[in-house]
Amino acid sequence: MRTTFDFAPLWRSTIGFDHLAGLVDSALHQASEDNYPPYNIERSSEDHYRITLAVAGFGADDITVTAEQNALTVEGRRPEKAAGEYLYRGIAARPFRRVFNLADYVQVKEASFRDGLLIIYLLREVPEAMKPRRIQIASGNPASAQIEQKKAA
Repeated sequence: MRTTFDFAPLWRSTIGFDHLAGLVDSALHQASEDNYPPYNIERSSEDHYRITLAVAGFGADDITVTAEQNALTVEGRRPEKAAGEYLYRGIAARPFRRVFNLADYVQVKEASFRDGLLIIYLLREVPEAMKPRRIQIASGNPASAQIEQKKAA
């Protein structure tokens, strides 16, 4: 007995990926990568999203946020300081790089740094031409109505 899977529900319910291959590839890369720094992805309304990264020990000047076509890259690197000798170092200060894949029409609107958290605000703006529109259905035969108007003139 052969079993087939319908992946259409995955395509309909995900934001940020157009194809299943993108989902699988992203999952495989994240499973093999280091999970530093930890982050949350939140949906605040229909088209508003927020990514929050916990970057304790970093300052706003130590972090760069880059938005490209369908990717958001967050990189952090602290300058090396020779200020004293650590007896124990529990706050991670290693460099990091996180890449988030964005869906079409998702734009980075703003980034803020507060209380050791980097917050990136995203907005999905679908162009008016791409939005669904309702088509009025004319009653009768519109082609014959135009012909009758021409004969009367």
